[in-house]
Amino acid sequence: MLQQTTVVAVVPYFERFMTRFPTVQQLAEAEESEVLKQWEGLGYYSRARNIHKAAQIVSSQLGGIFPSDVAGLQELPGIGRYTAGAIVSFAYDKRAPIVEANTLRLYARLLGYDGDPRSKEGQQVLWSFAEAVLPKTQPGRFNQALMELGASLCSPKLPDCEQCPVSGFCRAFRDQTQLEIPQLAKRAVITDVTEASIAVRRNNAYLLRRRTTGERWAGLWDFVRFELAAATTDDVPHIVESVHQRTGLKIDLGPQLAELKHGVTRYRITLKCFVADSVAGTLRDGEEWQWVKAAKFDDFALSVTGRKFAKLLAESLF
Repeated sequence: MLQQTTVVAVVPYFERFMTRFPTVQQLAEAEESEVLKQWEGLGYYSRARNIHKAAQIVSSQLGGIFPSDVAGLQELPGIGRYTAGAIVSFAYDKRAPIVEANTLRLYARLLGYDGDPRSKEGQQVLWSFAEAVLPKTQPGRFNQALMELGASLCSPKLPDCEQCPVSGFCRAFRDQTQLEIPQLAKRAVITDVTEASIAVRRNNAYLLRRRTTGERWAGLWDFVRFELAAATTDDVPHIVESVHQRTGLKIDLGPQLAELKHGVTRYRITLKCFVADSVAGTLRDGEEWQWVKAAKFDDFALSVTGRKFAKLLAESLF
């Protein structure tokens, strides 16, 4: 859960998740939809799917015994070198190096490494250093201390070098290059995208579709959603036809209820949320559909924007 999420944000999700799935066996036996529902709001849902798959492997293939070595852990879905090292050192107190955002910055400054720390060469240098400095005793505590040092005193913009306990060994501090090291990651080019989300209504229930493998938020439920070309963002016939092509239903498009803005990886998305009434047609085969009343939205795992739209629908007069 801590991958790409802060500790403060994770705590309530972790407590809720562990209450629902206190053992690997219970997590393995759960439906993916239930796992995603407990994860809802944390984002990066591939993490939830991976932890579910990993639990199934541990339960069915490893006799319920979680691996205690880096190589074994990296065989599980979603566990890379850093996560494996963190588990081995924190949970089992075995020697395993860790390079993540905070220690990457700390190690680069200690070494005075002015190359790209994320390049193949940079990663080799930093991982080799991380392994070389590990003590034989209490490696887990040592790793946690280095991560805390990187997160606190060795901060990105205003490192408190005067208070740092290892500044005497730091080449960047010696050369006064701590503000130039490490090299900043190249910023991704942001692409603006406009999408439509259509809450199609029939008999006081709204149409939800489970998103499929290969789509964003795979496994989650959402309203009918698709991208709008710039020239068609206010083109009612185009939106109506797009809904028909995707669902098989003919609709009477109602008002735009909201406009939500959010970011996904390198996309900045403007989501136009409409209400519509189904007037004819039959749902297309090959998709998983559900007609859901607003009072039952909480029973379904939705994307963040899907949940916001659902809340608006539940609170509105539509």
